[in-house]
Amino acid sequence: MTELRCRISETLEGDNEEEEEEEETQQSEPELDTKGVEKLSSGATDENLQQKDGSEVKGDEPEQEEESIKPAVRTPRSSSTSGFLQRLVRVFFGCLAAVACGMLYAVYLSTYHDRKFWFSTKQELEREITFQEGSGLYYYYYKHMLAAPSFERGFYELTIDNKTVSGQTINAVERLSLYPELIASFVYRVTGSQDFVEPVYFYVGAVFGLQAVYVTALFVCSWVMSGTWVAGMLAVAWYVINRSDTTKVDHALPLRDNWALPYFSCQVAALTGFLSNNISSATEMFCYLTMSATTFTFLLVWEHSHYILFIQGLCLFLLDSFDLVPPRKMADIHKVYLSSLFLAYLFQFQNATLLSSPLLSLLIGSVLARYFQQKMKMGPLLARVMKLFLHFHLVFTTGITFSYLVKKLIPVSDSDFILKFLEVKFGLNTTIDFVTNFLLCQESLQTPGQDFFLRLTQASVLPFYLLVLSVCLLSTLQTIYRRLSGQPMKTDHRLEDGQIGEQPEVIYHVFHTLFFGGLALLFEGMKYLWTPYVCMFTAFGVCCPGLWMTVFKWVKLKSIHPVVLSLILSTAVPTIIGFSLWREYCPRVLAELSDLPEFYDPDTVELISWIRSQAPVAAVFAGSPHLLATIKLCSGAAVTSLPLYSDVNLLKRTEDTYQVYAMRSAEDVYKLLTSQKTNYVIIEESICNELSFNKGCRIKDLLDISNGHVVYDKGEIYSFSKHGRFCHEIKMNYSPYTNYFTRVFWNRSYHVYKVNSVISFQY
Repeated sequence: MTELRCRISETLEGDNEEEEEEEETQQSEPELDTKGVEKLSSGATDENLQQKDGSEVKGDEPEQEEESIKPAVRTPRSSSTSGFLQRLVRVFFGCLAAVACGMLYAVYLSTYHDRKFWFSTKQELEREITFQEGSGLYYYYYKHMLAAPSFERGFYELTIDNKTVSGQTINAVERLSLYPELIASFVYRVTGSQDFVEPVYFYVGAVFGLQAVYVTALFVCSWVMSGTWVAGMLAVAWYVINRSDTTKVDHALPLRDNWALPYFSCQVAALTGFLSNNISSATEMFCYLTMSATTFTFLLVWEHSHYILFIQGLCLFLLDSFDLVPPRKMADIHKVYLSSLFLAYLFQFQNATLLSSPLLSLLIGSVLARYFQQKMKMGPLLARVMKLFLHFHLVFTTGITFSYLVKKLIPVSDSDFILKFLEVKFGLNTTIDFVTNFLLCQESLQTPGQDFFLRLTQASVLPFYLLVLSVCLLSTLQTIYRRLSGQPMKTDHRLEDGQIGEQPEVIYHVFHTLFFGGLALLFEGMKYLWTPYVCMFTAFGVCCPGLWMTVFKWVKLKSIHPVVLSLILSTAVPTIIGFSLWREYCPRVLAELSDLPEFYDPDTVELISWIRSQAPVAAVFAGSPHLLATIKLCSGAAVTSLPLYSDVNLLKRTEDTYQVYAMRSAEDVYKLLTSQKTNYVIIEESICNELSFNKGCRIKDLLDISNGHVVYDKGEIYSFSKHGRFCHEIKMNYSPYTNYFTRVFWNRSYHVYKVNSVISFQY
């Protein structure tokens, strides 16, 4: 309430000062030019006024006019000091609240993780098995760097790694984006943390620390846009409540996006401040440097980051095309993108994917189009619209041509595959290819279900988001129309103007949430990029007086002072929302820390123990990618494939390994496994006897379609082949399966067969 009183008093004082200025201006000489009055009302300095009056005031007595003007702009020193102190106190408590929210969230995640997996009470092997979804592979390289005699030696061994994928020598740093593990291991060595913390706790703590940075950046972003740190607290509350849809850190800690998205969040917060018109030059430089560092880091730690920045680049491209942001700032942002791409290209061992990335193509096309269309933002409405369409055509044509030429000069292996995947995803084509259908069946690439939107609605974030988005989008469209009509850009925004869409940072986030929201409707994995900014954007909207004032301007509210009412609603509405969320969800969040089942996988522990004690050190294992990642982490043995779904070559090797679940002969499977130098093959009961409502996405169904072992009859799908399903037939222990394979280990979940090096025919 104190903050509300301060905001109301400041607004009312500002209104009174404007009225006094108008009265004093009316009492001045009539010869005063109108431009001088406008400059005065906007708060110009005395020196600027003198220069303005000296050149524009008509008459023989300019000194008298200057004397009559000067008292209108003088403010008491005590009031300016008190205003500065109020702003300083608000900034201090806002920063304190932001840091506190981040730290509390990190502590909550650490506690939740420990109780979910009983992490602190387990042995090292059982801890490593808790890294799910194949994410343990990244932790293996972190362990490798710590076990190396020196950091330089460990880094060199990773660049010529021939102990991970059988028969291949790979640059693991480039192929798997291992810079997070390199940085974490380096810091662990340099700081001497081995004396007081275990490596696994340091690694896990680094991930939780980045999540704290993630939350803090969302807090700051909402605070900068709304002007009140209450919006930041509301954004964090919604983020935590919708944790299952905002982050994957609960399921798999070392995943690349858990390391990368906090940097992207910091980059978006810095970009938001940089686009704002009401910042000092020092603050703008700080935002620029922060944006540069975080953009480069984001590109470095995640192989898909340039696609995310391409979507962001499209948002900024629209801002520039509609003349919604100063050209100087757009030029600076282009410098950030280009320099970050260049440095990432060097640090990622001349990664050709970055040269053919859509982000670089968009930048090249945009720069060239701006050079050839220097007068695009001039002329009447119809002419500017025609120039705008021509501008879009030039940018995208140039970008596509550049990307095509780069791919011809520097072949990129997965470029055609991505196009083929998108064609099948959008129903433009069909295929029986196993790899394409396998990716389409991944949960992150499927369309989200209704339960996702139902959860957002129950948490009250989706209804308020739609309201805030509607107001901001309509105001943005009005601003775009004014720009196309020739009205200049406004740099000073007042609350009583009621034009929320005039702020460049708000317009950027409108485009941001629309683009990422459209992708989230197509791919469920994109919700982890969209939902956090839904929480932030919604919190900004309900806490921003400018948004309420925009609505009141539209409805022409006159019965109540609209400024005062907007200030009241911007405080009362988030207070009510926050109280209802605290009452309903706080007990649920705390209950998650107490009622947690113990995570224990005795069959996997037994399998890994057998591999450690019985299998040769140089043995090569074949199996599902997620299981192979766990085997690599816990035993260090070489494997035939990895859970890296962005690498087409590894996906092809995975298809060959999965043939043990197809209806293929023993001889065919034996040839495929020996071509990968496999010594042991692991058959999982969960895949062989998989039961699923979506039968078309089971591994054995995908294999049957790919191998042509499918018969369609009256809408039903049947599998048919002259051979039985390999994973069932091999358990019968009869020829010819016993000629090629020998079972050496089994339990309820796994059957391990040795691939015979010498075939013994038994009848």
